[in-house]
Amino acid sequence: MSLTKLNNLPIKILRLELGKCCGSTTWRNKMIEAMPFTDNDHLLKTASESWAQCTEPDWLEAFSYHPRIGEKEIAKKFSSTAGLASNEQAGVKSATQKTISDLARLNEKYFEKFGFIFIIFASGKSAEEMLAALKERLKNDRDTELRIAAAEQLKITLLRLKQVVKI
Repeated sequence: MSLTKLNNLPIKILRLELGKCCGSTTWRNKMIEAMPFTDNDHLLKTASESWAQCTEPDWLEAFSYHPRIGEKEIAKKFSSTAGLASNEQAGVKSATQKTISDLARLNEKYFEKFGFIFIIFASGKSAEEMLAALKERLKNDRDTELRIAAAEQLKITLLRLKQVVKI
């Protein structure tokens, strides 16, 4: 859709469209408060600034809207973003069974350690690259990892926003 169309959506639909980009209620509210967007740069700058004002509970809420890397039931569990997530995780489709198995095992270990799912800007990354990043990030403490995951979430949000608004 165009930026003009986004600016003129009914609030209920606007929340749904922004929710495709980021699951944080606070982020969506801040975006809506900043409207109308004058141009694409204003939209993207506001998205980044709004995310910067979010806190840990907002980040965790946003993370909860993502499937785990390689998750099989994306379409059922995440219907509003399934197409976006599948495209972002395309590198997993050609992975070996061992890589997929390692991703699943280490995703679980990650969740047990940090209390949230592994968030990575997966677009353009192979399953092996994501697995290597997962192994490396498992070495972090929770605070460090939370900040890395939040930065990755922002990258995902901006990509999805560009896709929704056709930038």
